[in-house]
Amino acid sequence: MENFSYLLHGFEIALQPYHIMLMVMGVLLGLVVGVLPGLGAPNGVSLLIPLTFSMEPVSAIILLASMYWGALFGGSTTSILFNIPGEPSSVATTFDGYPMAQKGQGTRALSLAFFSAGFGALVGVIVITLLSGWAAEFALKFGAPEYFAVYFLAFCAFIGMGSSSPGKTIAALTLGLALSTVGMDTVTGTLRLTYGFDQLLGGISFLVVVIGLFGLGEMLSTVEEGLRFRGSASAIEFGEVLRAARELPRHWATLLRSSAIGVWMGITPGGPTAASFMSYGIAQQASKPGERFGTGRPEGIIAPETADHSAGTCAMLPMLALGVPSSATAAVMMGGLTIWGLNPGPMLFQSQPSFVWGLISSMYVANVIGVILVLATVPLFAALLRIPFSIIAPIIVSICFVGAYTVSSAVFDLWLALLFGIVGYVFNKLRYPLAPLVLAMVLGNKAEHAFQQSMILSDGSLSVFFSNGLVGSIMTIALAVLLLPPALRLLRRGKSVEGAA
Repeated sequence: MENFSYLLHGFEIALQPYHIMLMVMGVLLGLVVGVLPGLGAPNGVSLLIPLTFSMEPVSAIILLASMYWGALFGGSTTSILFNIPGEPSSVATTFDGYPMAQKGQGTRALSLAFFSAGFGALVGVIVITLLSGWAAEFALKFGAPEYFAVYFLAFCAFIGMGSSSPGKTIAALTLGLALSTVGMDTVTGTLRLTYGFDQLLGGISFLVVVIGLFGLGEMLSTVEEGLRFRGSASAIEFGEVLRAARELPRHWATLLRSSAIGVWMGITPGGPTAASFMSYGIAQQASKPGERFGTGRPEGIIAPETADHSAGTCAMLPMLALGVPSSATAAVMMGGLTIWGLNPGPMLFQSQPSFVWGLISSMYVANVIGVILVLATVPLFAALLRIPFSIIAPIIVSICFVGAYTVSSAVFDLWLALLFGIVGYVFNKLRYPLAPLVLAMVLGNKAEHAFQQSMILSDGSLSVFFSNGLVGSIMTIALAVLLLPPALRLLRRGKSVEGAA
């Protein structure tokens, strides 16, 4: 009840006209940031922080948080319409969002994405409101072995339960893991896979890779087919938005499961990107036989978007309660708190209740504002599909290269984007999955660091991954997910051979 009274006081702060205006401005700015690949929410928030120095801390954090929500929404738009992820966490949305748009259902795809994103964010805020104390204690139980076990589970799920052949999945994962190791090892200081290029000392940017793989790779495939947009344009009907709203409750299991995954990955430092991939993979395995993901399945949009937004919202909790940011944007916001003279941690809830609960209340309001604004713009975004592809293709290519250059203002990144565009084209032609490659790039560095730290803690003994109930359970599930599906396939194949004989 104490939290409820604090929340009501927070709504008094959040519902002030000045703060509502800040929320609208923040969401609109975030939409622009999210639509432009390469800029991203962390960079957008960083650029906005200097403008908040003269503002009250609660007003400043409301503006920054609203921009964050808008960026998450905006990243889905280009993912669905043009196969260009505006945000790293929007990569998984391309797998079914873009095929649905190609079928002339761009409005439906965008509406499903935005409604499910709003649901995921709402669940995240409710968790922050109700379980702040418990969630902070749970996050403290995660050490290096537990983090590695979670990443290992994600890899095993793609190999054992993916729709592609295990061999192709392992090949894609291996390439992604190799790319994640490029640069200087932060533990030993040795250089790896740089081949004499000084530009690779800091590693290969994930955003440059996904811009090349998805944006430029798709352009190359389309050019091969004769500069024709592969699919019909979407009808500009707001009624399609309402039909998508009625359709969403039918996928309640996907919504709840993906929200839970997002909450977990947001509280622990998994992050929205890992949450969206994990949710997509689990939704794929939970689907009925014959339902092919990657062809425009609604669940393929709902699952990653719900997990992405619930994780992005819950990432605020460890930042506020523990002073431990679990995402890049949360880290930038934590830097803003210190600039404003606030110290994130357990005492922040006691010393600055108006600030904390004003922020939490603003999340409810900003989420509603964000959903309304993006749904109002769905017909406008869908209308872009009616532009002739010969006109819009050069614009898309320009956006890709501008986004790649924006990452670190390096010409070398433009060549890398082009190279990975060719890689994406080849993968599509040979029917190799891109999702495992991207997942390995996202988690490879984190998994390596967690493994190294685990080995240091245990003097090189692998038994550390079964040293307690939490890490042992996660590792057991991972091994089961890896080994059981192929074993069951072999068993069924043996029975079919016996039946034929």
